[in-house]
Amino acid sequence: MTLARYHLGCPVWSNRDWVGELFESTAKPRDFLRQYSAVFDTVEGNNCFYGLPRPETVLRWRDETAPGFRFCFKFPRAISHERRLRGVAAETTEFLNRLTPLAEAGRLGPSFLQLPPSFGPDDLPVLRDYLTALPAGFQSAVEVRHRDFFAKGEAERQLNRLLRDLGLDRVMLDSRALFDADPIDPDTRAAQGRKPRLPVHAISLGPRPFIRYIGHPVPEANPPYLQPWLDKLELWLSEGREPYVFIHTPNNRQAPRLARLFHELLRARCPEVGLLSPWPAAARDAG
Repeated sequence: MTLARYHLGCPVWSNRDWVGELFESTAKPRDFLRQYSAVFDTVEGNNCFYGLPRPETVLRWRDETAPGFRFCFKFPRAISHERRLRGVAAETTEFLNRLTPLAEAGRLGPSFLQLPPSFGPDDLPVLRDYLTALPAGFQSAVEVRHRDFFAKGEAERQLNRLLRDLGLDRVMLDSRALFDADPIDPDTRAAQGRKPRLPVHAISLGPRPFIRYIGHPVPEANPPYLQPWLDKLELWLSEGREPYVFIHTPNNRQAPRLARLFHELLRARCPEVGLLSPWPAAARDAG
């Protein structure tokens, strides 16, 4: 599936709970990426945060995904959290080199640099030096967690100015629906204890707005929270931007279903985004 000017996906492509719903009932883990990429055209690559994949694994990912698919990898934690962008030239080169086959095949979207809550205004010169040293043409976005970057003061203005000057987008994390949910089940309680609860500043500073939406565990409860994002996407698409939207739920079991709902709501406003492909499970059942 290739959507006109916007990309839609989930935080992972491999979830056994999707067998028989998104995936065919006979699907095995080796089938998951191929069947996922038949429906969605992007995915978060959080696995790179914990360790780089083997070169042969990267080649397999390239070969198993549909044309137009985009991986959006998280920078390794050794770069962002352990070394806090200091003295990480070798680690960054290794990260970029590992992704080269995907980049050459057109399978690489913006990688996102998620910074820890302790990375604050005093660290902005380090962030500037790190971002300006990245290769030209390498797409990236930055996710911050420090409270000062959400206070609409000078620190946030400096961050936004830096990213705008570099043509980069600031990752927009929206966890409002998650925290408004009644934590009656273990997955919701765990997600509320693990995910950040930060103000939502819906702002696009570059050409590829990057949204990470963590939804209510009941998919049908999400439309009121999605409405402002539909407004934004309608605007950004009219401006010629290329948004990336990643849909999470507490255990991600409902993420594909919620992503499809999001697309249907957007398509009602913007028919040019096209139809979402049938799920492999549904296509097999229909055959």
